[in-house]
Amino acid sequence: MESSASEFLRGTLKTIILKLLAEPRPSTSTQTDAGSSVPGRMYGYEITQLVKERTQGQIALSFGALYPVLHKLEQEGLLITETEEVEGRLRKYYSLTPQGNEAAVQKVSDFERFMETMRQLLQLPMQLAPSH
Repeated sequence: MESSASEFLRGTLKTIILKLLAEPRPSTSTQTDAGSSVPGRMYGYEITQLVKERTQGQIALSFGALYPVLHKLEQEGLLITETEEVEGRLRKYYSLTPQGNEAAVQKVSDFERFMETMRQLLQLPMQLAPSH
């Protein structure tokens, strides 16, 4: 990933995390009845892998970038954590509070408006557009 892309990522990391945690996730037998969906409940490594998968490897979150944002969101009351033992190791799961769900909707909406504004701003006038 280019350094300018890393700069863009820093400004959108909260939005990315909130959006992913707001999405329903297929449940496992340890979470609820098989076949149903539960609100996003993920652990850190799972978040990094989902971002990598959805971006075809274009964005790879480092733990050094992810965990400070998760901790800040928790301090702001947007996330709650649950620690469970999985295969003999403790795993911390993150999920949104009701306030976190509201923040996710607002952040995504704000970001969509920002992207549209940037598209409008960066459009080339027709006479300067490259010919094919």
